[in-house]
Formats: sequence, C-alpha cells, structure tokens
Amino acid sequence: MLIRTGVGRARRATAVAVVAAGTVLAAPGTVLAATGALPPKQPVTADLETGGEPCVSGDERPYVGSVPRLTAQLHGPGGGQPGQVDRVRGEFEAWWQGEGGAEERVAMTTSTMSDSSPFSWQLPSELPDETVISWRVRAVNDAGASAWSSEGAGAPCQFVYDRTLPDAPVVTSGDYPDDHTWTPGVGVRGTFHLTARADDVTAYAYSFIGGPSKTVEAGPDGSAEIRFLPESAGVQTLSVQAQDRAGNRGPRTSYTFRIGEGPAPVARWKLADAAGSRSAVAETGAAARAGAGVTFRAPAPSGTPLTATASLDGSGHGFLTPGTPVVTDTAKTFAVGGWVRPGRVDGTRTVLSQDAGTAGAFTLGLTQVAGAPQWSFSVGGARVTGGLPETGAWAHVLGQYDAETGTARLYVNGRAASEEMAVTPVAGEGAFQIGRARGAQGYRDRWQGEIGDVRAYDRIVVASEVRDLAARAPRRLGHWALDTAPDGLAPEEGGGAPLKLGPGASLYRLDDPCDPLDLECGQDFPLEMDGDGHLRLDGVTGHAATDTPVVDTSGSFTVSVRVRLADDEPAGPMTAISQGGEHGDAFKVRFDPENSSWDLVMAHADASGAPETVLSRIESPDGNSGSGHRVTVVHDASSRQVSLYVDGVKFDDGGTADFTAAWKSTGGLQLGRGRTADGWGEYLHGAVDSVFAYEGALSEEEIRRLPWLPAVGR
Repeated sequence: MLIRTGVGRARRATAVAVVAAGTVLAAPGTVLAATGALPPKQPVTADLETGGEPCVSGDERPYVGSVPRLTAQLHGPGGGQPGQVDRVRGEFEAWWQGEGGAEERVAMTTSTMSDSSPFSWQLPSELPDETVISWRVRAVNDAGASAWSSEGAGAPCQFVYDRTLPDAPVVTSGDYPDDHTWTPGVGVRGTFHLTARADDVTAYAYSFIGGPSKTVEAGPDGSAEIRFLPESAGVQTLSVQAQDRAGNRGPRTSYTFRIGEGPAPVARWKLADAAGSRSAVAETGAAARAGAGVTFRAPAPSGTPLTATASLDGSGHGFLTPGTPVVTDTAKTFAVGGWVRPGRVDGTRTVLSQDAGTAGAFTLGLTQVAGAPQWSFSVGGARVTGGLPETGAWAHVLGQYDAETGTARLYVNGRAASEEMAVTPVAGEGAFQIGRARGAQGYRDRWQGEIGDVRAYDRIVVASEVRDLAARAPRRLGHWALDTAPDGLAPEEGGGAPLKLGPGASLYRLDDPCDPLDLECGQDFPLEMDGDGHLRLDGVTGHAATDTPVVDTSGSFTVSVRVRLADDEPAGPMTAISQGGEHGDAFKVRFDPENSSWDLVMAHADASGAPETVLSRIESPDGNSGSGHRVTVVHDASSRQVSLYVDGVKFDDGGTADFTAAWKSTGGLQLGRGRTADGWGEYLHGAVDSVFAYEGALSEEEIRRLPWLPAVGR
C-alpha cells in the first residue's frame, strides 16, 4: 500500500498498512528469534542502495534516467548475528519539494520477512523530473520500530530523477570534413570533435559503420574527441549520441565523410634496375646509391608484380643508401618493408635500417632467438621477433611503429608474426640503409641474399594493405585431365611430368555414349566435365604416380582431385591422393569407412609411426554412382595452417588446423595409394579425375572455381 501526503497534513503514526504477509522458513540449524521482545536495529547507510548504487546525498547524489528500486538490508533485535534470524518488515519513505515549495511524500511498508532477506521498494512512476528525491527506511516488528536510517549519525539517501534527453551533439572534423570531398585517408588517423548542446553531458556514445559501439567521456566543458583510423576507402558515417549524467541518450547526429586510398609511400625502390647500375631508381624519394657488392636483375618472387630484385653479397660493399633519412621523425608513426630472400640465416642480418648516431633508430631483418633464426623488427632497443626465415625462401617482411599506441609490430607474409610490443623510439636523423645497420664500430649485420620492392610509409599500413603487399598468386604446377594415357602415361596439360599408370589402373573414355534416357544404357560418364574420361582403380594394385615430387610440401601448396568410391561399404581405408617420402606421407587424403569420413592426414615426419594432424569431413560412400566429390588440400606455410575442402566447402569448425611440422617430401604424387607400416597400401577402389597441383595457397573463391580456374603463373 502506498501513502502520499503533503505539508500541513497530520503525520500518521504508522505510515502505511502492511501490504502482504510473507512466510519465511528457517534453514536447518537456524534459531528464529522471539518477536516482540525488542525493537529492530536502526538501518545503516552502508546497507542501503538506490538502483543498485550506494546511498549518498548532497553533491554526490546520482542522476538516474529511470525510476529506481530502493533496497535495504534490515536487522531485527538480534542484529543479524550468525545463526539467528529475526522477522521484520520495512517502512520506506521518500520526499521532495513540490511545486510552490510544498513537500510531497510517499511511503510503503513491505511484508514481514526474515531479516536475512533484502527489502526493496520500486518507487512510483509519477516522481517529478529534475527534482532532488530523498528517502529513508526503518525496520518494524511487533515490539516497535527502529530509528529511521536518516536519524542520528545517519543521513537521507538522495538522487535526481532526470528523464529529459540531451539534444543531438555537433560533430566537426578538420581531417575528414563532411563536405562531399574525398580525403586520402586509409591508414591515417583523423580527429572528430564532439560538442554538446546541453550543460549536463558527461559522455558520448558513438559508432562507425561496420564498427562496434563505444563511448568517450566528455571533458569539463562537455566536449570530447574521437580518433579514427580508416581501414578501407569509401563513404563512412559516424553516428553520435550525447549522454547526460543520468545516462539518458539523446537523438543521433550522423556525420558522413569520404575516405580515399591511403597516401603513397614516402620512399620506394623496386630494385629492378638494369644490370651494372650503381644506383637504384626511386619511385618516390631519392635514388639509392649501390655499393659494389650489389647486383641488379636478380630473380623476383613468383606470383608477384615484381620483375627483378637486387642481390647483396653480404660484404662491406653490399648495401644501398639514399644518403638521407627516409623516416623524417622516428617518434611519429612509420612503417618499412619489402620482399627478401636470405642467402644465409645465421647471425643477425639487416634488411632495412636508419642511422641514429653510432646505432640504429630502427632495424628490420633477422636475428637468432634460442638458437634459431627469426624475423626481427627493433625500435629504440626493443625487439619484436617472429616467423621462420629460411635460406632461399622468399618472404615479405614489414615492421611498423604506431606512435598513437607506442607499440611496434612485425608482419611476415602479410600476417602479424607476433603481438604488439611497447617500445620507446629514439631520434634517428641519419641516412636510411638497405642491407646493413649502424653500430659503434661502423656498419654491421650485413644482408646476404635478395631484396626487392622496398617501401617506407609515414602512416599505418592497415591489415588489408599488408596482405596485398605480401600476396603471391598461386602458380599452377600441374593439371592431369586423365582423358588419355598413351603408353600408360597420363599427360600433364602444360607438358609437365606425366602420371604413370600402374597395374590395376585403366582409363575410361566416353567414346561412344548411349542414350542416357535408355534404361538399358548403363553408360558411365566422366566425373569432371572438363574432359571425356577418368581413371579407374581396382582397389588391389591400381594407382598412378609421377616419378618426382610435384609440390614442395614444406612450403605453401594446393592439391585437388575429384574422386568417386566404387563401394557402398568399403572394407578399409582408401587413399585418393598423397605425396611423401620413404616411410610416410607428407600429406594424404583418404576415406575412412569406420567413421564414413574423408580425412586429410599430415604426418609430422618421414618416419613410421610419426605423429599426425588429421582433419575429417563426414560423407557417405558413393557406391560407384554420380560424380563423386572434389577433395582439396591447402597448406599455407605463412600461417602454418592446413585446410581440407570437400566440394569447395570448408567447415568453419574443424576445417582448418595449425600445422608447424611441414617437411619436404622426396616421392612422387600418388593417386589411389598411400604409405602404410607395411609399405604401399590403402589402395582406392573407385575412380579419380581432373587432378590439380599449385604452388601457393588458393583462396576459397579460387577453390570453388576449380576446374575452371585459369592456369595463372604457367
């Protein structure tokens, strides 16, 4: 029951009648105190809450945007001692100054409950807006009432109910104006200024299209700033709401701006100069003088736009330098990177650096960690390491310092090679160096190997740009249509190594098809529609193989084949495709009848009983009908992951696994068999067709387009 009174009315001895009677059962071992013997204890301020917040008054009073629930912990005469429970009821009272200065009051009494329970009151919805509300509570039993919580050393609890929404804020930016112009901005942070139109704004809620909702606190003047790093070009909208001290959020202000591509590198050398040149032409920046140990027209990484690189011999003459700094202020954001192929991975070897007196302001290269080589990026003495440099293997490396966060990060082949690390930059106004680093005794840590497409930026290189810089188009190594096999050799369409058919392997060709509508036809058809045949395997000895390896299983590769099983219930595991060594397979794809699954098996070594990484995909056997399934293996050496696709689809859960034990196989590509503890086994009973092999990891879109994907890189 709720009672409302005004000034001038007689105060009631009892504010309200009991709303309801509660029943409380004592827990075992708990003694219920005798009621009526003594009045309850006075509630203490520390046991009171307003809408879940502590009881406060005066300038500390909270502003709330919704009518709060009041909560109190009350105690009977026992004072809440362990093992003793008293039954009491709570009397709440709230008041405020109404219109004309008249005091308004509302009150409520709870049911009688155990004093181990919280007592609460949801205030009525008709509370006045923008008004200080005070409240107090006391405990009552049959012996009498306690003192009010506001009496003596206590004080009333207070809050202000504020349901007035703040006005929409004003948003401005000198970096990204809302004026329909395009601003070069990918990787360049901009500032947005937020200004309130009310005097009680404490924060702003905001979000960018495609981004999460965030809040920023307002300053004493009610304004705030947002820093934003564009990750992609295009039209972007910032949506902002002002939030007042009661938590109310007003209408949105939408601020639309246009982001152009990121600014070009401040310096770039393709290092594809003519043989015999003694300097490298700069796409941007100054030309770089080349030492006598630099040879141009060295090979470039396949699958990239690069046509040539520079080879450095690791001597004191193997370097390039523009003779001036490239990163004009090493205390500001910058990034440096390029394509590299180490001729040696021992010691410490520098790809890029910039002089800072007798040291380097930063260095990008490789170093030794726990006795093994790792890529390295150091700024001001702090070093970020990660990735695995390999002699003769191309890699794209990029080091980045973010002045906004004070952190450095290293990227290898388009992916972060480590976590961000806090660093303290040092001033480095000396010359930029390619292939060496400054030390106390002169230049040292010289690079031996190839370097190409060196770039330096005065901004953040965002993740998509890093991936694009490091992208390599997969190169087709082989396509076997399995339509013909003159002299038992199924040719590779580009003139590569043929697949030699073994005993129990034969070609099916659709030379004289019958009418498929004829019930007596019984005609088989090619599994893949890029030809008019496929390979049949008898499940006993049938197989086909190349004499030498087709893919380098220690690097990135993609292998795909269409396969159809002849049996509804195969007797044992059957391998569709594999490539390995003397004792085991570096990879194989087999059907496991026990689990009715296609399994990708990656052995960790060329040894019997070596550990394996297995990915599985459940599919029903084909029973020698239909076109079967296209199974595809992708090993991405840069991310050290392996994936299994069936019919162009990879499961989100279990379709990819980390794989750090890749090894280089020495045996040929095998169709229809794999290595077992007893030698060759797991012979496939069924048919295979249209085999593809690529250097590099095909994308999901490219895998879905097989076998109609163009033969890029041949």
